[in-house]
Amino acid sequence: MASLAELLARRRDGYALERPFYMDPEIYRQDLDHIWYRDWLFITPSCELAKTGSYVAHKIGDYRVMIVRGADSQIRAFHNSCRHRGSLICKGTKGVAPKLVCPYHQWTYELDGKLLWARDMGPNFDPSQHGLKPVHCRELSGLIYICLADEAPDFDEFAKVAHPYLDLHDLSDAKVAHQSTIVEEGNWKLVWENNRECYHCGGNHPALCRTYPDDPSVSGIGEGGEVPAHLQAHFDRCEAAGAPARFQLSEDGSYRVARMPLKVGAKSYTMDGELAVRRKLGRVPFEDAGSLLLFNYPTTWNHFLVDHSILFRVTPLSPTRTEVTTMWLVHKDAVEGVDYDLKALTQVWTETNDEDRRVVEDNAAGIASPVYEPGPYSPTQESGVIQFTDWYCATMRARLPGAAAKIAAE
Repeated sequence: MASLAELLARRRDGYALERPFYMDPEIYRQDLDHIWYRDWLFITPSCELAKTGSYVAHKIGDYRVMIVRGADSQIRAFHNSCRHRGSLICKGTKGVAPKLVCPYHQWTYELDGKLLWARDMGPNFDPSQHGLKPVHCRELSGLIYICLADEAPDFDEFAKVAHPYLDLHDLSDAKVAHQSTIVEEGNWKLVWENNRECYHCGGNHPALCRTYPDDPSVSGIGEGGEVPAHLQAHFDRCEAAGAPARFQLSEDGSYRVARMPLKVGAKSYTMDGELAVRRKLGRVPFEDAGSLLLFNYPTTWNHFLVDHSILFRVTPLSPTRTEVTTMWLVHKDAVEGVDYDLKALTQVWTETNDEDRRVVEDNAAGIASPVYEPGPYSPTQESGVIQFTDWYCATMRARLPGAAAKIAAE
């Protein structure tokens, strides 16, 4: 098989990627090394860590991480590995604990990672040298990101762009009303490619298409061209009312924000298009402001609505398996059965997620055939897929061993 560098070099612009990108274990390993272990990754909303000692544990590739709120209210992240013999400290996915205690030999850590107690370690043992290993951690407008790299890339530019858009949604005043996790039998890139277009929506997502416009100017990218008049009018109306809306795509293509309209008359992702939650989350100025769409490769896409917000987290499990977690956020004081009906709140995206799982798995099964050959993307309907695969290929080319020297030589 050709090497990753050779596959990237012969990649045909505007076409799908070759079979090994979606199946080969070595390419999957390089995806982890060069993207997942180096970039900022969304993990959870900060409202999941509301109390002192609240923690969330997550696994990315070979790394296990725990995110904890300390006694000083600061949120920190640590590697979930005891400094004694490496055992897991937090074995559940979430919880609350006054201290972090390894269940193996009861080494006990403060919530800021300092080792407090270790039994019978001798007179020369120095606890200060055996604190938990930290992981880079940042909070942005109620969203928690981590980075596994020794030296994290810049986060401030993304935060500067995204914060004004997110601020109106008051995610610090939220709670998770419902969370679901599904496993899709397909490579993580297929999950993203499916997400980045609505070419498939009309034939696959009847519930979503009640409110989400099957319009490539909304679901695609289209940067660099003239904004369609209906979108410009929507952006202008939102921004005149104090809600940042205009399309912004980062220079490297890794993230995008835009407040996009729903179908005419629709207010939220519900079967009837009406609001799902009476007690609104956030301060968006009018009910038909649509959805703030934010993606940030490689882990998250999001929909921030007038009444609630929906967060998605992507986690690769193997070359051909991907976990997708969805969290529905409502105001912390909203009461189920009074302010919202859980089925009405979650039905559209529960059905859409399952439909997306099916189309990703069908896509993966077809790519597994030895006769698979990459076909051309639709420049009208799949500009978002083109943008994603361009970002992926450019990122991998730049980060492969020897890439910096090659660029310098050219």
